[in-house]
Amino acid sequence: MEIRDNLKARIKEAEREGWLGEVEGLRVSLAGAEEKLAQLDRRPAGRGVIDLGILTITSRQPQNR
Repeated sequence: MEIRDNLKARIKEAEREGWLGEVEGLRVSLAGAEEKLAQLDRRPAGRGVIDLGILTITSRQPQNR
């Protein structure tokens, strides 16, 4: 989020100074930063943890042969 905020400030400065090429490049970077933040928001909580349930052990009767 810090990077995104910094990019927004730099875009404003570039617009104020008339650096049109710089503005375009910064907007591309801003779009990438915002997409990355969106990906982080979409990732599931507890990623990497798999619920295996509760193990149940049952006794088996010996088979007659």
